[in-house]
Parts: sequence; structure tokens; C-alpha cells
Amino acid sequence: MENWRLAVICAHLRPTPASKSSSPVSSSICGSSSENGETSSCVFCDIIRGQSPALKIYEDDICLCILDTHPLSHGHSLIIPKSHFSSLEVTPPPVVAAMCSKVPFISNAIMKATGCDSFNLLVNNGAAAGQVIFHTHIHIIPRKASDCLWTSEPAKTDLKAGPRRFAARRQCPETALVLEQP
Repeated sequence: MENWRLAVICAHLRPTPASKSSSPVSSSICGSSSENGETSSCVFCDIIRGQSPALKIYEDDICLCILDTHPLSHGHSLIIPKSHFSSLEVTPPPVVAAMCSKVPFISNAIMKATGCDSFNLLVNNGAAAGQVIFHTHIHIIPRKASDCLWTSEPAKTDLKAGPRRFAARRQCPETALVLEQP
């Protein structure tokens, strides 16, 4: 069973011409209302209801895992609850537990499929934290050494340039530009 799921993930990450034309779409039904009873209209609910396409890599009764349409790295995936909850703090603990319990299995499969040896697990909870889609979700972002995905990680040139330039880059890109000018 695990080999089959790994093959499905690899097929999505390295699609063949035949698999590009037929994207798997979830056929599950998302809850029609949010945690406060309002009708929800979000892209994740549309995906869960099968009304929008998505590359599905895992699904069970509680959650769905899809590839991110705007990935930060190859294999960037999202674990989404099938019921609509706008943020982590209103998501029931059993749903959060079900989502988190899938992380080891899904992340291992993603790392094997992408050839990565690490990953970031990320939740943007609230607008100030960068949440864009207000439906609880967990990002699994595969990583490779020296990919410099985050500005807090030194690029190879930063390490050669010295700590002053790197420290400024971490604090504020505008400051880094000022310090880099001769």
C-alpha cells in the first residue's frame, strides 16, 4: 500500500504527458458551513467538494493532502481538513490531531519523491502571520541543503561576504541594500 501511495506522489511530482491531462480531483463533500454557521466559499472547500481541480496525494475521512498551486519548493503540499474552519484556534483538537498524525507518513513520501532530506512544517494562522486562505491548513515544504528558501538562511555568497551583510539581510532587505552599496 505504501509503495502505491509513493508511486502516486511521484507521478504527481514528475507528471508524464498522459497524467497532465487527467488531474485527480477530490470527490469528497466539504461541510457546507463554517464553524460559526455561515456558508463557506473558499478554494479549499471547492477542492474538497470536487468543484475545483487539485493534485491530490492523500485523502481520508477527515483530511486531504494536495500539492500547493504556488509552491515554495518542489513537492510543497498542504494538509487540509475536510470541514471548514477559518483558523487553527477554532479547529477542534481531534481534527488538528488527525491532520498532524498524517505528517510523518506524508512527509516521508514527499521527501522520497523529491529527493529531499528535510522539510518545514508551517501554519500561517491569521492575516498578520501571512494566512491568505482562511481555511485551516498545514504546509509541508520539502527542503534541500543551501536552497535558501528563507531570508534568515545564509546564501553561499552571504557566508563569504561576512556577518555584517548577513545580519542586515535578516533584519530588513532595505537595510541590506544600503549596507551593500559601496
